[in-house]
Amino acid sequence: MSTQLTLTPGRTADGSTLLTVAGEIDMSNSASLADAIEGAPAPLVVDLTDVEYLDSAGINVLFAHAERIELIAPPLLRPVLTVSGLARLVTVRPPRPDDGPVTP
Repeated sequence: MSTQLTLTPGRTADGSTLLTVAGEIDMSNSASLADAIEGAPAPLVVDLTDVEYLDSAGINVLFAHAERIELIAPPLLRPVLTVSGLARLVTVRPPRPDDGPVTP
């Protein structure tokens, strides 16, 4: 059974390409995340604010695209991103009020 994952493309207030991710990222749906990242123009802001779970399959997808992404991550995910080493390769910033998408 697949875990619920929502991927919504858009743009940030400053015009950057945005991928808003919500739900759980695991082995059952990490390919969908990879496809969404690969299909978006770089540089890409990946907003993980509403991600409730992130396993190694999801981390591997983010590592594979580290050179072209920036992450918005809530406090829940920051330790995972730090321990995995991903936070050393990509910019990881906390959610800000102006991070919401401007266009869907």
